[in-house]
Amino acid sequence: MADRRRVNPPLRPTTAPLFAFAPKSSASTPHRRTRPANEIRKIFLKTGLTPSASGSAYFELESPQATAHSFLDRPSSLKITCTAHGPRPLPRSVPFSPHLLLSANVKLAPFASRQRRGYIREASERDLAVHIETALRGVLISERWPKSGVDVIITVLEGEDDGPLGALGQKEEGGLSGWESMSVLSGCITVASAAIADAGIDCVDLVSGGVAAIVRQPKPGMGDGRGEPYIVLDPCPSEHSNFIAVCVVGYSQTRGELTEIWTRGDLDAAFLGGSPEQFILGSLLDRAMEAAGSSRLVLEEALKESVEFKIQKTASGKDSAGTTRNQSA
Repeated sequence: MADRRRVNPPLRPTTAPLFAFAPKSSASTPHRRTRPANEIRKIFLKTGLTPSASGSAYFELESPQATAHSFLDRPSSLKITCTAHGPRPLPRSVPFSPHLLLSANVKLAPFASRQRRGYIREASERDLAVHIETALRGVLISERWPKSGVDVIITVLEGEDDGPLGALGQKEEGGLSGWESMSVLSGCITVASAAIADAGIDCVDLVSGGVAAIVRQPKPGMGDGRGEPYIVLDPCPSEHSNFIAVCVVGYSQTRGELTEIWTRGDLDAAFLGGSPEQFILGSLLDRAMEAAGSSRLVLEEALKESVEFKIQKTASGKDSAGTTRNQSA
């Protein structure tokens, strides 16, 4: 009889794993942006992937093209899953609420980035959840679900890293530390809106996320840090090495309303043709709304496919039920 409390050693001798080091040239050769400044990356969005949830969605962005042949220097993409559970009655211990209570939970998987993360939620993840709740509350018709709650669970399977592998841990002024959270928030808003719509929760409109950034235009032989600033849509941290300011919005296009605005960076350092700070912020918001409008097109097509699939499934179920009744008669 085997001893279940004993951890048996391996039967054969083993060799300790050897890990490859990052190439020394990876930090100095970032991936260059090949798409135009007013173009976003291709989006894959699919709903109804989790049968046990009321609504679910999967969001993925196109990975930038790798310029190096090294596996360690390949750019990462953005992959997010979201499930919506509810509306369901609140526990008796919760005070009465005439509105629908929305709760968002964001967690980055331990393998979502090149630096392995812990299993406990960090402060940045809780901050993202607050922004997502703010963006979704602007479109929910919460009066129709009194004393009910809905839980939105978001898991980031792969998050965009701060540039090449050799640049990990560098927190230089004006560098890339933490800029990837802005693109993650934009994707989370879009996928959460798709999951809530898939769950059949009443909303006045769909909300889509968009992100725009002010970066420095690279000059030949001078790097990215000495060029002229300009605005790009859907910035990827691995394609730019100097961010000045980034803006993320949650945009309700039909109503023409912004349900969420989050800006980060130094607008004073961006001299777009000598424009004052308020005009720079307005231009950045307009471009972020443009990116959100492009994301909304994908969101609408994904929901149309989901509705058509549900209608076909319901029709096939009725036909099979009618056939069974005729045979029994």
